[in-house]
This record gives sequence, C-alpha cells and structure tokens, in this order.
Amino acid sequence: MWFHCENMATDLHDLRNAALGSPHGPQPTADGAWLAEARAMVADLSVPSPLIYWIDLAISASVGYAGLLLFAGAQWFTLEQAIYYAIAVLGLFRAGSFIHEVVHLRHNHLRAFRSVWNVAFGMPLLIPSFFYLNHLAHHNSHRFGTSDDGEYLPLASGSWGTLLEFLVQVPLMPLWVLGRFLLSPLTFIHPRVRRWSLEHCSSFFINIRSRFALPRNAPLARWAAIELACSLIAWGLVLPMFFDLPALLRADQVYAVAIGILTINYFRTFLAHRYRSHGNEMTFLEQFDDSTTIEGHPLLTELLFPLGLRYHALHHLFPTIPYHNLGIAHRRLMAGLPLDSPYRRTVFPNTWSAARSFWSDFRQARSNGEARRVLEES
Repeated sequence: MWFHCENMATDLHDLRNAALGSPHGPQPTADGAWLAEARAMVADLSVPSPLIYWIDLAISASVGYAGLLLFAGAQWFTLEQAIYYAIAVLGLFRAGSFIHEVVHLRHNHLRAFRSVWNVAFGMPLLIPSFFYLNHLAHHNSHRFGTSDDGEYLPLASGSWGTLLEFLVQVPLMPLWVLGRFLLSPLTFIHPRVRRWSLEHCSSFFINIRSRFALPRNAPLARWAAIELACSLIAWGLVLPMFFDLPALLRADQVYAVAIGILTINYFRTFLAHRYRSHGNEMTFLEQFDDSTTIEGHPLLTELLFPLGLRYHALHHLFPTIPYHNLGIAHRRLMAGLPLDSPYRRTVFPNTWSAARSFWSDFRQARSNGEARRVLEES
C-alpha cells in the first residue's frame, strides 16, 4: 500500500524538506503573484510551540484513554457506554491525529515529542509514524493527484466503484492493520521479504495500489523495533480471544472504537479535497485549488477536524505552519487578501457546503460520462 516514487529524493531528510518547501512558503509564479502577499502575511507563523504541543497531547491522552477504559467497563448498549464511547473516539482521534504533525515536523524540531508520541500512541494504537511518511509525497506537485499519491483517489470522477473502494476501507482497515502486525515477525525471515513488506504493505493511505521506495538513510533498525512492539500489542489483543487469558481490553471493544475513529477520519479525508484529478500531474496552484478549508462551527468542526485539519488548503499552501497557527494564518489571509483572491475559492463556510460541492462535481462527472457514451454509441 506504499507508492513507488523513483524520481523523488531518496534521502529521508531531503524527502521531508522537499515536501515542506522553504520556511516561507512557495515562490510566486506568473499566475500566482498573490502568493507573495500571502507569504508575507504568515511569515512569522512557522515556528511550532513545544508547550502547546505537549499540553494538547497530554489532555488528549488523558481524555482518550480514560474514555476508552470507561467504555470497556460499561455495559453494552447503554447510554453510559455511548457517552464513554464518544469521549474515547474523539479523544483518541485527536491524539492520533498528531501523526500528521509528527511527520511534518522538521527533523530538528520537537524530537522528544515525536518519540513520546510513538510510544504513547503510535505503538498502542498500531499507527507508528513511519507508516505515514509517504504523506510527504502528497505535498509534491509532481505526485499529488496521480496514481503515485497514496492519499488521493479520483472520487469526483463519477465512478461509483472508486467511491465504494474508499468507503469499504472503514470496516476493513482495522482488520488489515491487525493482521499486518500479527504477521510482522514473518517479515524478518529474509532481507528481501522485509524490504517488500515495507514497500508494499506498510501504509494507511486510501490508494491501495500505491507503493513506496525506501529512502537510503531510512532508520530500519528503529522501525523494526517499533513494528515488533506493535506486533506484541496486536498479539495481546488476539490471544485472549482463543485462550482464557485476562485482558484489559477485548478485541471487539477495540474494533468498535477503531471504527468510530476511522469513520470520522474518512469523513474528514473525504472533505479535504475536491478529488477532481484523473491522474494527471497538477501544478502547485492546481493542487492548492483542489484542496479545501472549512470554517464551520468552532467546537463541532474542531472535534471532526482536529489540529487544524479543517485548514487543509491553507496547509497545502504553507505546510510548515504548525497546527496551532493555522487559524491565525487563515484569519490574516481572509482579512488581508482581496475579495477575488484565489485563496477564497478554497474556503467553505461549513462541512455541508463542502459535501454539496463534491456531490455536484460527482453528478456532473457522471452526466458527462453518460453523454460521452451516448456519442460513442451513436
């Protein structure tokens, strides 16, 4: 499920820096001179605040794990359990979403935070951050929207099959992840098997046909240690199902929470882009224009799009801005850029307006497809 990227930088640090661009954002082009003005407005917002990161993670961890334990101890199908379930899902979703920040942080920023996140969440939730490194290619204008982009499907092309492929991943993904880590020890039987497993089945992306080429300086020993720790946790979930062993959490409880988290995350992913690409390369501005920023309700939208994920178009425009500064950057751009600025084209007032835009594109694509078939048959 990783993608093949033959022409990309093969050094891990180069891969990250190439995706992030300069600290001040992309350079303006003839058709994007407004970028210079936008860049000047947000030039001071690219430094992450360690205090905010640590406090946010600590609160998210406390809420998420407390909700999970209370949910596990509650009686099934009661109001009490439903409340604990919502707390667990929303808390762990926010804590797990830090994987996006961890991958985007420059290699010299918040190193301890990245390590602690992997120990506290990456391994227990079976989402180690190195499984998400290919997210950086999603920000590469030569890969975005193509078949090499693991986080992109042509959902707005009018194909029900592609849409079904996207939706069916929600119930299947937890089972795939569990199976992947149960089999982790077998990937070490031979170096070629190990390399194949990293290149072909070590990703959470929605494009299941994508591949990954290992960077030349990939920390394989550290990745192996993290993966084996994940494997132990996976076996700890499975063995009590077949043997009379005590368990803090049952597999069905974990699966239920995972489904809740993935449902929200796939809804967020569904609205993050317009998915108009048919596999062709897109310029930087086309990549930006295919992305969305959702203003929405301050509380509800933050629960569904935590850590600034609602500002996805802005994030594609300036990927070095940390999540806690995205809201500030958005307000500055909305106040300072002219009313006809391309930036405003990516902004939706709420989730429903973004969803309506997608369905309009989807229906139009299907209508155009039907018209083409009629012409071809006549």
